[in-house]
Amino acid sequence: MESVKVLVTTVIGDELLQQIRDVSPRIQVSDASKLVHGEEKGDLSGKAELDALLAEAEVIYGLWLPKNVVARAPKLKWVQMMFAGVDSFLDQFRESPVMMTSVSGIHAVPISEVVFELMLMFAKRAPLCFQLKQERRWMRFTPAVLCSKTVGIVGLGSIGKEVARLAKAFNMRVIATRRSVKKERRARYVDVLLPREQLPRLLSESDFVVLSLPLTPETKKLIGEKELRTMKPTAYLINVARGDIVDEEALLRALEEKWIAGAGLDVFSTEPLPVDSRFWELPNVIISPHIAGVMEDYFVRATGLFCENLRRYVSGERLINLVDKNKGY
Repeated sequence: MESVKVLVTTVIGDELLQQIRDVSPRIQVSDASKLVHGEEKGDLSGKAELDALLAEAEVIYGLWLPKNVVARAPKLKWVQMMFAGVDSFLDQFRESPVMMTSVSGIHAVPISEVVFELMLMFAKRAPLCFQLKQERRWMRFTPAVLCSKTVGIVGLGSIGKEVARLAKAFNMRVIATRRSVKKERRARYVDVLLPREQLPRLLSESDFVVLSLPLTPETKKLIGEKELRTMKPTAYLINVARGDIVDEEALLRALEEKWIAGAGLDVFSTEPLPVDSRFWELPNVIISPHIAGVMEDYFVRATGLFCENLRRYVSGERLINLVDKNKGY
């Protein structure tokens, strides 16, 4: 019985490594996490050992990949990334027969909760509350409510669907776009589902615009000056997708000149966000450091999905979250 050699490139602990081994007697697991991490930091003392492991690897699982992985792993057939978005790694595999899969779906709950955290902070003026506390000043004001507001979801994937479900619990109106939709219709938890060409309608009707779509060549800088000027001056932009989906210079102007009311941003084109970025200074911006998809049991959930995929791989079944390299997700 031929073995399947799996190389793990991220520290996940002995228990999860054993969980991978338990998928099948055919599985041989090697933990290369320290070698990969060392190489990333410029320590090449383990290069020969890592090269030997890569030369035999059929499957790779992890957050990060070794440099020049395609050339160094001639037997590689499948890479399971620990990310939902694979835009940072896709180019090196685009012309390769190596399959790529993601962990899309495991982030839906934590990211949708961050979306509502940001919307509620804006509606209830939480930044003002923090300011008043710092100043020890008692000043009453009138907060808004989410009930009856319209949330526009750009990209109705697993995250977008969970945002829509939560929005209905707040009695919000939900409008969304999806790449595969050809004409206007309804969907579960969605009052109006539109084809992507009708993005201007979504922008013009929404009180909160939520970006939850993958970064691809066609979505890069999807939200620019024209789109921001289409939004209501009272509306907020929430980006939990990728920074490059937004033209950040246009967004800065929109925020400074009050084309829109504010923005909740978990992602940026350059991360970490530079200390001299104007985003830090704007009072109508709430920033989180790309942690919307992070949760306490992230590796447990990701490894559970990988183990199911590994079972399918050994059995010759279709993999979950197989990336279409032409679409980019």
